[in-house]
Amino acid sequence: MPRLPLLGRLFFQDYIALIVGFVALAFENLIHLIILCLPKSVINWFYKRSRVIFHFISGAPQDAAEEKKRANDVLNARDFDELCSIFGYTPEDHVVLTKDGYLLGLHRLPAKRGEKNPSPGYTTGKPVVYLHHGLLMNSEVWVCLTEAQRSLPFVLVEQGYDVWFGNNRGNKYSKKSIHHGPNTNKFWDFSIDDFAWHDIPDSISYILDVTKAKTLSYIGFSQGTAQAFAALSIHPQLNDRINVFIALAPAMNPAGLSAPLVDGLMKASPTLLFLIFGRKAILSSATMWQSILYPPIFTKFIDRSLIWLFNWHSHNISTYQRMAAFAHLYSFASVKSIVHWFQIMRNASFQMYDDDVLSPVTRTSVSSYRPARFPTRNIASPIVLLYGDSDSLVDINAMLAELPEHTLAKRLHGYEHLDVLWGRNVHVDVIPEVLGTLNRFVRRDPEDSKLNGEAAH
Repeated sequence: MPRLPLLGRLFFQDYIALIVGFVALAFENLIHLIILCLPKSVINWFYKRSRVIFHFISGAPQDAAEEKKRANDVLNARDFDELCSIFGYTPEDHVVLTKDGYLLGLHRLPAKRGEKNPSPGYTTGKPVVYLHHGLLMNSEVWVCLTEAQRSLPFVLVEQGYDVWFGNNRGNKYSKKSIHHGPNTNKFWDFSIDDFAWHDIPDSISYILDVTKAKTLSYIGFSQGTAQAFAALSIHPQLNDRINVFIALAPAMNPAGLSAPLVDGLMKASPTLLFLIFGRKAILSSATMWQSILYPPIFTKFIDRSLIWLFNWHSHNISTYQRMAAFAHLYSFASVKSIVHWFQIMRNASFQMYDDDVLSPVTRTSVSSYRPARFPTRNIASPIVLLYGDSDSLVDINAMLAELPEHTLAKRLHGYEHLDVLWGRNVHVDVIPEVLGTLNRFVRRDPEDSKLNGEAAH
């Protein structure tokens, strides 16, 4: 099909999709404005009506006793502290100031269930584990499970670890800067580069200063792994501070989305996202829809979106677990960080953000320009990948080709992306692998904590 002259990389159907997107976005903004003007009683009426309609269509709800009650408790928890208190844990809150002026919220679980740290904000003498969330998420995704035995951090705490949780700039717990307010474009002018240059190393430095530990173990999920790949590749000294890096559902250079139209449109011109969503936070109205929709309806909407965009069907995650976890799934992220991911997918390269966004991409035998790539083969820390073989975002062979020879990879049969966090059998398939890896690299002489040529290639 011939291309139109304007934005010549787009096809005619791409323009149709773009126009439809603008109309849908305008309609959503109108709805958002109307809802802001409505009294709470009216909003509650819409919420109750959506519940009645849902039960009329799907039938009366079936009672699942304990799981249903726990799911409701998790769903209604307002923040990280309340989620932990459901299971009897008392977290600590910390704040770290990055070198470029962002204030990041950190959480810590220093003591076992029912216990408290006698010296808050100080060392426990335990081995330290740091967990970092994925894209459009915050630290709550680690603790919003309906059973404590399936929650990795709770298991780690009971095994004697000092567990810390990070948060990216801009999300629910890190929406502050000493230089710019969150309503300015300047505040949201960050990408994966900034996570790697500042958020990850500055958070780790703070944690090691508080705990007096020499090293910690890093466990990342999805984009949390990409941020570690990037940070370790550009900060050689950081490798000496991480005794092992465990990557859950690792992300580096995904092939793309399962929705062909969206995938093609964004790869053709990633900066169209700026045109559609602006230059601040993306999908900021998600919390509005969550507040007015009955939770099972909101869950159905997320389910359909995940199938359409990523071909994830979530068969390994129970209905109640999805309802509980999806309420804590979304957190604020910059449009620029999403644009960065589409640049990575378009160029099939784990690269730094391309500031030359307006130049056309030309593929010739000799290129005159190439965005800087993260030198991930230079990572010295031990790396263990735990990936699902049904995860559309993981091309394990392409990933291993960009990582050092000492990388180990473990396949999780039948697992999709989110299954690694919330699957019904993570306590059987995932958590034991994590514990085994930590026992191997943490609880022994530091000199032996490096991999000795055991490659997954």
